[in-house]
Amino acid sequence: MKAKIFGWAIAVFIRLIGITLRWQFEDRSGLSSKPETGSVIWAFWHNRVFSMPLVYQRHLKFRKGAVLTSPSRDGEIIVEVMRRFGVEAVRGSSNRGSVNALRRLVNYLDDNNGSDVVITPDGPRGPAHVLQPGVIKLAQITGFPVLPISIMYSRSIVLKTWDKFEIPFPFSKVRVLLNRFHYIEENSDKEKFEAMRVRLEEDLKVLP
Repeated sequence: MKAKIFGWAIAVFIRLIGITLRWQFEDRSGLSSKPETGSVIWAFWHNRVFSMPLVYQRHLKFRKGAVLTSPSRDGEIIVEVMRRFGVEAVRGSSNRGSVNALRRLVNYLDDNNGSDVVITPDGPRGPAHVLQPGVIKLAQITGFPVLPISIMYSRSIVLKTWDKFEIPFPFSKVRVLLNRFHYIEENSDKEKFEAMRVRLEEDLKVLP
């Protein structure tokens, strides 16, 4: 019950802030202009979760999908928030290559043809802005591309959390960059795997 109340309150707060924000949107992937594109794995940093539902509603609402959330109480609140923006949820952790989370995401993609999944690859416990291997493994298993999404605020409140979670100030500028798709090789040795991980991490850091 508490999760539903908190989820409703946070969703209202996000919508109110979102009304005031000034958006700058760049799409290098072409996803926003191609509704027929197959399933995609969205990736963005955990401290930008606040803006994810707003980006979805403003630019990618024609897409259907689910966000990966942790099985914690915080994850339950995120489920309620995302539900109010029309986004489903898959419970599990992308940290440390969780087999359970991978299996649930693969099953979701198998059962929902053409749908996307959304992952914060440094969550739920960090280190912040360090890409964990789960998103790479998911792309290898499914064959779907990873879309790195970078978000930057001109002014924001930075919380004292492990990821330095950011909430944009009202009327601030939000820059959103959908970078180019990353197509991951199905079979790779440790060196190639690490190279793919580093390239994806660097594309997520394009905007500071």
